[in-house]
Amino acid sequence: MKSKTAPLLVAITGGSGAGKSWLADQLQKKLGDKAVRISLDDFYRDRSHLSPASRARINFDHPRSIDWLSLERVLRDCLAWKTARIPQYDFATHARLPTTSALKPRPIILMEGLWLLRRPSLRQMFGVRIFIECPTKIRLNQRMARDLLSRGRNQLSIKHQFWKTVEPMNILYVVPQSKWAHIILKAPIRDSDVIHLAGQLMAQIKMISRPR
Repeated sequence: MKSKTAPLLVAITGGSGAGKSWLADQLQKKLGDKAVRISLDDFYRDRSHLSPASRARINFDHPRSIDWLSLERVLRDCLAWKTARIPQYDFATHARLPTTSALKPRPIILMEGLWLLRRPSLRQMFGVRIFIECPTKIRLNQRMARDLLSRGRNQLSIKHQFWKTVEPMNILYVVPQSKWAHIILKAPIRDSDVIHLAGQLMAQIKMISRPR
């Protein structure tokens, strides 16, 4: 009888625009039904009680903007093979949606986000910790493309936010996490890197099975 080993939690972190979501997407495609994905972006604190003007003044690039207690509860549920409820966040309004989504754990749980390795209680949950190093210019360009398309912002506001808060917060709170990473990938990440990493993850879950 196989052991009821906990799922393998994988942290993918790095600066805004470094390619965290892309890497998580590519790994999920390679791993198929062995993996499921969570994003730290879903755990931003709800700001619906504030006026639009007050919301606009919040520094969303600081770790305190995250509901860490909710995230830890979700990850503990996942490690116990329990279905977790994931909040849904609207970046256009900086508010949570009234609905949640159900996440059923799989042997590999990929999580991407800016500050996954900062908190010791959270860091110790991740069996694999990946940090993506990416030049500032590439991160700005990729953030620009994302925010114009999906977050309802214009070029001027994106650049202003990047240099006023994103990059200073990146230096203070994101970059230092590399010292806790098991794997450091340099952007741009090649397909061969993804294939190699997917193979490493599959090798680690050979003894993992769902509880019956």
